[in-house]
Amino acid sequence: MSKQDLMDEEACWDQWIRKRDPEAGDALVRKYTPLVTYHVQRISAGLPRNVSRDDIMSLGLHGLFDALTKFDPSRDLKFDTYASFRIRGTIIDGLRKEDWMPRSSREKTKKLEDEITKLEQKLLRHVTPEEVADHLGMSVDEVYETVREQYFSNVLSIDEKINDDDEEGQKSFVIKDRDSKTPEQKTMMNELVGDLAKKIQELNKNEQLVLNLFYTEEMTLTEIGEILSLSTSRISQIHSRALFKLRKLLTSEIVDGGIL
Repeated sequence: MSKQDLMDEEACWDQWIRKRDPEAGDALVRKYTPLVTYHVQRISAGLPRNVSRDDIMSLGLHGLFDALTKFDPSRDLKFDTYASFRIRGTIIDGLRKEDWMPRSSREKTKKLEDEITKLEQKLLRHVTPEEVADHLGMSVDEVYETVREQYFSNVLSIDEKINDDDEEGQKSFVIKDRDSKTPEQKTMMNELVGDLAKKIQELNKNEQLVLNLFYTEEMTLTEIGEILSLSTSRISQIHSRALFKLRKLLTSEIVDGGIL
């Protein structure tokens, strides 16, 4: 960012904080809309196709405006960080309240996991998405999408439990202290991370790379596709296949470890 751009942004913040100047607010919204787009792309990677990207974007923009309204510049916190929590939280909360995943889809995900377990017990090994698809008379893409839905529904369920535990008068914005863990949590997390690391090493090169870029480098599927010279849909397939292979460990890590 150039010195002039920085001065212009500081002027916008000054006008917005002191006077709630509409033009300054519009300028800040335009500046941080790419941040909304980023979170929409990442969250949408786990949603079924029937969920409108425009609806997710609308929720994200609402979260951005909420962040602009409530942000306190005097706090030792960057706006990007604060806004990211607000944007993501608003999207997740909106999805949960709208019940984006109908009962039929929830039953479908449960049935899929039950059938995978039965098939693995019968064959005495891990099964492939192709074998599951053939067993259930589904397409491989349907298997991948159902696994993604199951994965994301666990994230929404945890968010719901956290919100339900909050008292009515304690709904102000907080950032969870992820550094404070009990000895039991640390031991369990170390075991989970160790198991997950071993399982990831069993993935092929592309699957490992996509997971690393998506979860560690926090890139979107579109950005990863540009790096690997592959289409976004192809990157989505690789991502889904990796989640399928890691599904049991990931579900355990989300539900028991509470790391997301």
